[in-house]
Order: sequence, then C-alpha cells, then structure tokens
Amino acid sequence: MKIKELRNLSIEELAAKEKLLKEELFKLNIQRYTGRVDKPHMFSNIKKDIARIKTILNSVRNTQAT
Repeated sequence: MKIKELRNLSIEELAAKEKLLKEELFKLNIQRYTGRVDKPHMFSNIKKDIARIKTILNSVRNTQAT
C-alpha cells in the first residue's frame, strides 16, 4: 500500500488495517510451518506495510501530543 493512501486514513482505520495485516501475517506463518506457502514474497510486503502504518501512527500521535 502506498504511503499517501495511508496518510489519508484516520487513526482508527490505520489501527484496523494494522490488525488485519497482522492476522494475514499470522496465517502466512502457519502456512510456512505446514510447508505450503503460495506467495512467499508476501511476508516482506506485509511486514513493510505494518511498519509504514506504525510510523504514521507514531507521527500522528506525537504531533497531537505537542
């Protein structure tokens, strides 16, 4: 997901998106341990999206705190 798209979302939407991505990563990890991962490139994509969301959430919370 693009950073510009994420910046347009509200805090609640970002938190929900982060939760969905974590669930998807969990499902991929289960597939990894059972030995049948169809899309191994998705691990890095999901992790990067989660990091982007956390970065945006932290910057928004820091600007609101000051």
